[in-house]
Amino acid sequence: MELHRSSGLLLHPTSLPGPHGIGDLGAPAYRFVDFLAASGQRLWQVLPLGPTGYADSPYQSFSAFAGNPLLISLELLEQEGLLTKSDLAPAAKFPTTRVDYGGVIDFKKAMLLKAFSAFRDHGSIAMRKEFGVFCDRSSDWLPDFALFMAVKAAHQGAPWVEWDRGIARRHPSSVLRWQRLAAEQIETHKFWQFLFDRQWTALRNYCRERRIQIIGDMPIYVAHDSTDVWIAKELFHLDKSGRPTLVAGVPPDAFSDTGQLWGNPIYRWDVMASNGYEWWIRRFHSALSTVDIVRIDHFRGFEAYWEVAGDAETAQIGQWTPGPGPALFQAMRDALGDPLPIVAENLGVITSAVEDLRVQFGFPGMAVLQFGLDDGDPHSVHLPHNYPHRIVVYTGTHDNHTSLGWWEEARRKGDEESGPSPSEKFARAYLNLEGDRTNVPWSMIHAVSASQALWTIVPLQDVLGLGTEARMNTPGQESGNWQWRFEEDLLTDALAQRLAAMTFAHGRG
Repeated sequence: MELHRSSGLLLHPTSLPGPHGIGDLGAPAYRFVDFLAASGQRLWQVLPLGPTGYADSPYQSFSAFAGNPLLISLELLEQEGLLTKSDLAPAAKFPTTRVDYGGVIDFKKAMLLKAFSAFRDHGSIAMRKEFGVFCDRSSDWLPDFALFMAVKAAHQGAPWVEWDRGIARRHPSSVLRWQRLAAEQIETHKFWQFLFDRQWTALRNYCRERRIQIIGDMPIYVAHDSTDVWIAKELFHLDKSGRPTLVAGVPPDAFSDTGQLWGNPIYRWDVMASNGYEWWIRRFHSALSTVDIVRIDHFRGFEAYWEVAGDAETAQIGQWTPGPGPALFQAMRDALGDPLPIVAENLGVITSAVEDLRVQFGFPGMAVLQFGLDDGDPHSVHLPHNYPHRIVVYTGTHDNHTSLGWWEEARRKGDEESGPSPSEKFARAYLNLEGDRTNVPWSMIHAVSASQALWTIVPLQDVLGLGTEARMNTPGQESGNWQWRFEEDLLTDALAQRLAAMTFAHGRG
C-alpha cells in the first residue's frame, strides 16, 4: 500500500450531530467531510459499520457484511418521499451529546418501517429497479442476514442458540417455513440494507471528490449471535447445541487485571484453510467495497491468539494458539491483488513473530502517544522521536481517554506529599507543556503531526479539546459506551483554520 504523508480524524458516524438521537449519513455527515477538507485532512477513520448487538458495541455485530440501519438518515428519506415532515418529529427530544440507544432504536425502527411501507405501496420504478440490482449484487449474504434478523425478532431478540431447534440448526424444511412465514419482514430488512448502502455510497463518493479516503475497522472476530456463525457453524469451535467451546480474549494487560473476555467464538482455521480461506476473501472484498483502507483490529491474533474455555468467567486462564499466519494473507493477496490496503493494529503484547508477519506483507502498524507518555520511557515506540516512517500514529484511539481526559487522570495520580505523578512530569517535559489544561490536546496533536510518521489520526474529541465526558469506550465496562456525540456548532471555521495551519506546516496537506 502506497502511503503519502497525510493526516485525518477519527469519528464514528453515530457521534455526528442531528435531530434524531444518533449521528447518521445525512447532512451533518457531509458537513463533517467539508470540515475535513477545509482543515487539510485526507483521512476519515470510522469504527465498524455493521448492525450493533450486545451493549451497542460496533465490535459485536449481527453480520460482518451488513450495514447498521440506525445510520440511515431519515431526513434523506423524507426528501425522497418515503417519510413526511410530520413523521420526523419524535415524541420526546433526544439528548444532543450522547446516544440514548433505547429511545433511538424504538423511534428509528418505527420510521424505517414507515419508509418500507411507503416504498412497497408507491415506490418509484427507478428505486424498485435499484433495489433489485442491490439484492442481486448482495445475494451471497443478504438473504441469510434478512432471514436471521426476521427470525430473531420473532423470538423476541433471543440469541439464535435459543431459537426453535429446527431453525437454530437451519434444517432445510425450517428455513423454507420461516421464509414463507416472515416474507414481509425479510423484505423489510433487505430494503433497510439497500437504504444504508445507497446513502453510504453517496457519502463515500462525496469523500472521494474531496480526496478523502475512509479507513474502516474490521474486528478479527465475529459475534457468536450473528448471521456469520449461524449459517457457517462448521467454521467455528462450537458444541452440538451451537454454543462456543473456545472463545476469544486477551490475557491480563494494562486495560484489565483479569484480561479481556470478549466471548467471540474461535475460528476453526484448519477448516478455513481447506477451502482457501474463501470466507475471509469474501469478507475483505465486501469491506473494500465499503471503505478504502481496512484497519484490522487485533492483528496479532493472525499469528497467535489467546483462547479461553467457552464457560470461563474471565480471560485469565487460557493459552496462545498459532493462527493462520502468512497463508491467509497470501490467499487474500492472490485473490484481491497486491498491495492489500491494510493497517495492522499491533498494540499490546506483540512478539517478533507478529511483527515479522506484518512486515512480510507491508502492513503499517500503529502507535499511540498516550501509551508513550504513560510509560515515561524515552525508548518507547509510542513516542514521536522513535516513530518509524511507515506507521499510523494516534494521540489516542476509541479505547483510550481523550487526551485532556488522560491528562486529568495523570494529574489525579499525584498528591501534595509526593508531587506530580511520573506520567504528568514526563508529559510536561516531553511536550514542553505550559499554560492551562486546554493546551494539552493541541500539544499532543502537534507532537504526532510533526513526527516523521506518514499518517497521523486524531480523535475529533482532541481537536475539540474535550475531556473524559467525551470518551467513546472504556474496555471492560459493560454499559455506557459508544454514546458520545458532538454538537455541530463546535466545528467552526476558526478551528478548521487552526488545524489546517498545523497540517500544512508539517507537510500533511
